[in-house]
Amino acid sequence: MSRIAEQSQRLMQEFLSRHAHDFSIGPDATSLGRAFLEMTTRMMGDPGKLLEAQVSLWQDYMNLWQSTAARMMGHEPEPVIAPAKDDRRFKDAAWNDNQVFDYIKQSYLLTARWMQNTVRTVEGLDDKTAKKVDFYTRQFVDAMAPSNFVMTNPEVLRTTIESRGENLVKGLENLLEDLERGNGKLKISMTDQEAFEIGKNVAVQPGKVVFQNELLQLIQYTPTTEKVAKRPLLIIPPWINKYYILDLKPQNSFVKWAVDQGQTVFMISWVNPDEKLAQKSFVDYMLQGPLAAIEAITKGLGEKSVNVIGYCLGGTLLSCLLSYLETKKRSDIIASATFLTTMIDFAEAGELSIFIDEEQLTALEDKMNERGYLEGHEMAATFNMLRANDLIWSFVINNYLLGKEPFPFDLLYWNSDSTRMPAAMHSFYLRNMYQKNLLIQPGGIELDGVKIDLTRIAQPSFVLATREDHIAPWVAAYAATQTYKGPVTFVLAASGHIAGVVNPPAAGKYSHWISKDANVGKNNKIYPAKPEDWLESAEHRPGSWWPEWQKWSSNFSDGSVDARQPGAGKLKVIEDAPGSYVKVTAQ
Repeated sequence: MSRIAEQSQRLMQEFLSRHAHDFSIGPDATSLGRAFLEMTTRMMGDPGKLLEAQVSLWQDYMNLWQSTAARMMGHEPEPVIAPAKDDRRFKDAAWNDNQVFDYIKQSYLLTARWMQNTVRTVEGLDDKTAKKVDFYTRQFVDAMAPSNFVMTNPEVLRTTIESRGENLVKGLENLLEDLERGNGKLKISMTDQEAFEIGKNVAVQPGKVVFQNELLQLIQYTPTTEKVAKRPLLIIPPWINKYYILDLKPQNSFVKWAVDQGQTVFMISWVNPDEKLAQKSFVDYMLQGPLAAIEAITKGLGEKSVNVIGYCLGGTLLSCLLSYLETKKRSDIIASATFLTTMIDFAEAGELSIFIDEEQLTALEDKMNERGYLEGHEMAATFNMLRANDLIWSFVINNYLLGKEPFPFDLLYWNSDSTRMPAAMHSFYLRNMYQKNLLIQPGGIELDGVKIDLTRIAQPSFVLATREDHIAPWVAAYAATQTYKGPVTFVLAASGHIAGVVNPPAAGKYSHWISKDANVGKNNKIYPAKPEDWLESAEHRPGSWWPEWQKWSSNFSDGSVDARQPGAGKLKVIEDAPGSYVKVTAQ
C-alpha cells in the first residue's frame, strides 16, 4: 500500500507540473445559488411542513433499523425500500446478501427519496426555479450514491483486496489520461477510442460523396436492389451529432435497411465547424443545408421532388424549410416529410430547458463569441447530465475505482465523437426556440425574409416520438398532430431518443403505438388535443417501427426505376463515403 500511495502521488505531481496553468474556473454558479437560496427561504418559511418531512424520514429509518435487526436475528423481512428495476448501481449480489451493504443501500435510497420529495413539495417557486432545484438535487443525490465510493462499494472493495490496490493505481492512471485528453478538464472515456475507425467499422455503408459546400457533404449510397423507388430519399441528421448514428454497423444501420428496401438514399454529413464559420446562421443551415441538397438531388437525377427524413434537430430544420417553401410557392419539391424525435413546440422541452435561462444563456453566448463556436465536449457534458448514472457515474466506477478499460461500444464511440456549434446559429436556436418558444407561433420567427408558419405545412407527415425520450419528450413531439395542415401519421416507439429510433426489425426489440385508423392518413381529427388521451386509445404493436414507416413511405415512391449508381448521372463523385467532413474531430 505504501508503494501504491507513492506511485499515485508521483503520477499526480507529474500531471500537475505539466498542466499548472491549464485549469480554468467553470461556469458562474450565481443562477444556481439563487435558485437554492429561494428554495431554502420558502422551505424555512413553512417549518411545520419541514418538521413533517423530517419526522417521515425518522420513521423510515426506524423501520430500516428494525428490518436490519430482524435480518441479523435470522429473519427475512421485506426491504423497506428497493432500487428501481432499471437501477444498475446495486446489481452486485452483496448489496442484497450482505446485511451491512443492504443497510447502506437502503439508507441511501431512503435519504435520496426524502431529499428529492422535500424539494419537490416546496410551495411558491416558479416553474423554472422548481425544475432547476429538482434537477440539481438529483445530480447531488446521484453523486453521493454509495456505489461511487471505494469503502461503500462491495465490488470495488473486493477488487481492491484481491489486486492489493492495483485497481486504484490503474484507476488513477485512467483518471490522469482522461484529464490529459481533456486538456485539464475531465473527459471521461466511455469506450475504447482505438477500437473504431470511421469508414472501417462504423459508417461503412458503401456510397459516394456527390455534392458539397462549406456546411455539408451529400452522400449517395450504392443501391442493393435492381429496382428502386423513383422518388429519392434525403436524410437530414442533427448537426449537434454526426450522421452515422443511422449507420453504426450493418446489423443496425437504418441507411442499409432503407437501401435494401429499394430506396435511393442520400445523407447530409454536416461540417464540424470552427471559428471560420462563426457567423453561419440558422438561415444558412436551412438554405445551404437541406435546400441545397434537395436542389442538387433533383437536378442531378432529373426528378421533381424528394421524400425527406429529419432526425431531432434535423427535423426542426425540416419543419422550417417546409414552411419557407410554402411561402415561396416551391413546396412541391418535397413530397413527404418524416420527423424522428423532433420538437416544434418547446413548451415541454424537458430538462434541457434548465440550461436556457437568461443568465446561463448570456454566459454561454459570451463564451461562444470569444471562440466563434461552442465546444463539442461542452454540449456533450450537458446531455450526459440528463442520464448521470448511466453516462457519468458508471464510468467513474468502472474506469477509476475498478481500474478497468472501457468496453469497446460503437454507440458510445459515436456519443463521444462530438461536434461544435457555430456561435450565431446556436444562439438563434437556443433563444428563439428553447427560450422564447417562437417556432410554434405563426410568424414567430423570420428566416430569409419569410415569416415561418408551421400550420401551413401541407405535406403528408410521419411523426415518430419515443416514450422515454429525455431530449425531445414525446408529448412535445406530439404537437405536430395539432399543428400541421397536411395528414399526419403519429407513431410512439418504446425506449429513448437513440434506442427507440435505431431499432432494426431483426432485433425483435421494443414495441410501438399507433392509431388504429392511422392508415387512413387523411384526417388529423383522429388525434385528440392531449397526447395522453391518444395513448389510451392507440394500438400497441410489438417490434420495430421501421416496417410501419416503409409501408407509409411506399405511398410516395412515385413508381420505380432501374437502380441509380452514385456518379452515373449529373452528380459526379467527389470522394468515397463516408467523406472527409465526418472525420474531423473536435475536443
